[in-house]
Amino acid sequence: MVKNTTPTRRSHRLAVDLRSEGEVKFIGVVEDAGEQSKIRVLPEFCVGLQSLDKYSHIIILYWIHLRDRDEDRQVLQVTPRRHPGAPRVGVFASRSPSRPNPIGLCVTRLTKIQGCTLLIEGLDAIEGSPVIDIKPYIPRADSIPDARVPEWTSRGPPT
Repeated sequence: MVKNTTPTRRSHRLAVDLRSEGEVKFIGVVEDAGEQSKIRVLPEFCVGLQSLDKYSHIIILYWIHLRDRDEDRQVLQVTPRRHPGAPRVGVFASRSPSRPNPIGLCVTRLTKIQGCTLLIEGLDAIEGSPVIDIKPYIPRADSIPDARVPEWTSRGPPT
């Protein structure tokens, strides 16, 4: 007799207390912000940059440190200020920096890697922002040409 070893749906559930806290390790910092930005990756994470230069664009996840205050982390509804005519929406339907977890995400153009320093274009973080993660931008996975979005997102800046 063969025993069924296929996991049940219930066994896939995470045994995590969602009221607990996780831990994020900062891997670098935004040193210069502007048209050409600079991210310094900490030495212990520098080897993780191997082969990143094969990509023209990368995704930067960063900590919005100036919004890491209790009052900003309690915001659940916003009117996106940089998008004229935008309605009041839930924070998860916006790119507002005030949110329960102040994490920013930006697709940038990688222009150069110098040791542990990335030179990039198109970063919307500010100088001093801690970097949480770096991922390659892969068009086949990251671009959804027929994605549906509200009309108000077409006004104002891309983020």
